[in-house]
Amino acid sequence: MKTGLRLQTINAMIKDNYAHIWDCCCDHGLLGMTILKRQLADTVHFVDIVDTITEQVHQHLYKHFSDQAFANKWQVHCTDVAKLPIDRFIADNQQHSHLIIIAGVGGDLLIEFVQQIVTANPTLKLEFILCPVHHNYKVRQALIELNFNLIDEIITCENKRFYEVIHVIRNSTNNEPIANVGSKMWDLSDPLHQKYLTIRLNHYQRIQNNPNENVSEIIQAYQALKA
Repeated sequence: MKTGLRLQTINAMIKDNYAHIWDCCCDHGLLGMTILKRQLADTVHFVDIVDTITEQVHQHLYKHFSDQAFANKWQVHCTDVAKLPIDRFIADNQQHSHLIIIAGVGGDLLIEFVQQIVTANPTLKLEFILCPVHHNYKVRQALIELNFNLIDEIITCENKRFYEVIHVIRNSTNNEPIANVGSKMWDLSDPLHQKYLTIRLNHYQRIQNNPNENVSEIIQAYQALKA
């Protein structure tokens, strides 16, 4: 199976090497296997809470990545993403770098995952690549409140659906702040980006029609991008 454009975008954003990369909600494990082939981590972890999925991933890895080049380079975990066993891999070296990838889940669940991972590992300089299926503004607000900073961000479109891919780091003072509507990902000379901005504005303007909702600040923030 080939990776789609969304997973290709995530893969392309990984430019450094890490001690551990966690492919969460790994589905068929395509992203993690691509990362494994690129040898970007000492260990690539495949994580899903569904045991039938992790068993299939394990069988595929054992079949195709069992030679010496990939010996001890991967692990499969059937567990809740919120309970990643990161602490098992930091006792020997607190500076070991961890990149956690969470994609293909809703914004509320993604925020819950990140909050619980951070709570369990409050002092680590964790990196995340996040790609929620919706609620991007809400996700960004949560990341700001959790003291994350931005490494990179990209807008991508797959099957006529737009996604924001956000690479962030916590407990770092060397990276720029996160903008609640995005910053460096926008290129408004690109018609695709213009279309996405229109979609975002239309979405919140529809919400604003509800007298019980007040999203005027969000609308203003998106409108300011045009300036």
